[in-house]
Amino acid sequence: MKDESAATIRLSQFLKWKGLCGTGGEAKIVITGGEVEVNGELETRRGRVLREGDRITFEGEEHVVSFDAPL
Repeated sequence: MKDESAATIRLSQFLKWKGLCGTGGEAKIVITGGEVEVNGELETRRGRVLREGDRITFEGEEHVVSFDAPL
């Protein structure tokens, strides 16, 4: 049985899903280039696992991970 509260997404996938980056390559560049923060801390690992409620800051805007939000 799968626990819905355990839903996760990788940082690079999140940036693409939200339309903040057009491709995985672009997401890799901005993440490894130090342009993304997760929960207030610089994150350079594109494979960082995000969970519900994590806060992503990119280009001065904050985005909250929510799997209930419509696309």
